Amino acid sequence: MSAAPQMSGTPILILKEGTSRTRGRGAQRNNIAAAMAVAEALKTALGPKGMDKMLVDSFGDVTITSDGRTILDEMDIQHPAAKMMVEVAKTQDQEVGDGTTSAVVVAGELLKLSQELMDRQVHPTVILDGYREASNRALERLEEIAIPIDPEDREHLRKVAMTSMASKLVAGNREQLSDIVVSAILHIARREGDRLKVDLDDIMVEKQPGESLTETKLIEGVIIDKEVVHPKMPKRVENAKIALVKRALEVKKTEFDAKINIETPEEIEAFLRQEEEMLREMVEKIKGVGASVLFCQKGIDDMAQHFLAREGVLAAKQVKASDMEKLAKATEGRIVTDLDDLTPADLGEAGLVEERKIGDEKMIFVEGCKNPKAVAILIRGGSERIVDEAERSIHDALCVVRDVVEEPKIVAGGGAPEIEVARAVREHAVDLPGREQLALERFADAFEAIPATLAENAGLDPIDVLSEIKARHEKGETWVGVDVLGGRVEDMQKLEVYEPLSVKKQIVKSATEAAAMILKIDDVIAAAKMKPPKTPEGEETPGETPPY
Repeated sequence: MSAAPQMSGTPILILKEGTSRTRGRGAQRNNIAAAMAVAEALKTALGPKGMDKMLVDSFGDVTITSDGRTILDEMDIQHPAAKMMVEVAKTQDQEVGDGTTSAVVVAGELLKLSQELMDRQVHPTVILDGYREASNRALERLEEIAIPIDPEDREHLRKVAMTSMASKLVAGNREQLSDIVVSAILHIARREGDRLKVDLDDIMVEKQPGESLTETKLIEGVIIDKEVVHPKMPKRVENAKIALVKRALEVKKTEFDAKINIETPEEIEAFLRQEEEMLREMVEKIKGVGASVLFCQKGIDDMAQHFLAREGVLAAKQVKASDMEKLAKATEGRIVTDLDDLTPADLGEAGLVEERKIGDEKMIFVEGCKNPKAVAILIRGGSERIVDEAERSIHDALCVVRDVVEEPKIVAGGGAPEIEVARAVREHAVDLPGREQLALERFADAFEAIPATLAENAGLDPIDVLSEIKARHEKGETWVGVDVLGGRVEDMQKLEVYEPLSVKKQIVKSATEAAAMILKIDDVIAAAKMKPPKTPEGEETPGETPPY
């Protein structure tokens, strides 16, 4: 089919030469196939018995993970429709931090089932209307079955964190890690009206290969990735009074060229002594307010370092602005720009400030803060790959605990909420006339793919498992799902497998919107590929192997 309309027998070319164009059913079929390919790639990673993926980039760096967002980020996806699936995972990750694999799997199922309807001559717009109607009913049903909890109930928060980590590489250490995660979130949660708010930027996650995952710990304070500036300074200060200074402890150079006429050696001596005196005054000012530790955002002159060491002050320089803010939150100190403004009231407090060697790195630990509003988690592990995957797992766990603290409603896991969503949508479909009913039926089928995939990944028969779960839900057992670890159908509330309501709601929204966007496309116009510039004769194009 030509892109050029015929007028009096002459084709009119409106697209640039080399542009490719696919229209109608062909375009839809290609897009759906590409999106489904992405969903299929992630399917086997779903759930506690899901498999990991090894991703090797063009530099040979290896990532081993079962985290949906990371897998899609590391895969070099070219197809534009498949890229939309990557965006689904990104949105899911940014909004709620977990459920990325589920969102992509559901979106893939929605598209696969819509393809079947289009083959039966159901128009994409009708399917879209049905999906939107089903999405609204699904969100209502999730709200109806959600279990409200106290946002500061450690026990429920631990269960949510443990469920999130059950499908990760760190599953064996999830009890210890979930305690760390819950403590970190509750330290930094702040009340706004009758709700709690959590800013994950207040939790510093530092990772260092070495030891094992069991050595991962929560620091009630912060870790600064710097070392003490002078070898003669103390490496450990207890009951520290901490000064946070934003200016450099150096004598400022003039901004314009200046000449000083010095005629005798005494004048040179006096000039140098004056500079030394200015630095000494700065140090005396810091010591005078009672500071025993100094964190400086800018540089510290060698002479100032010497004076600070003589006064027994532990100092670090070039500390990042973000770390300075965390120090202020953790120690309840105030960052000052001018040393003349420094008063004893501006000093932060910590039970211990100490430089420690972790692996090959020296770091300064500021811990034992009274009421820290910023905390740190130090992740250890046997290898760099394990530490990286542990960081991703802890990020997901922090996100789900934050979700529950901010919206204190949970649902049981194991595919139980998805079956409830499917039931509610099917019941609603009966009330609708016409072909939209078919779209609602397919929407329900798509959500049943989650428990079916969980069962399949655990080596169970998905058809048998799904039939049993649906039968027990019909009897009113709302929380029956796939007990993946036990290899049977079980009440997930009894097993205390819990997930945040907000994660499930976001899966419904993300998957529906992604499917809608891909279904609405019926024309793909791709510009011609850019040709690389010609290389002068005798030179090879990068990446080309010379013919032998």
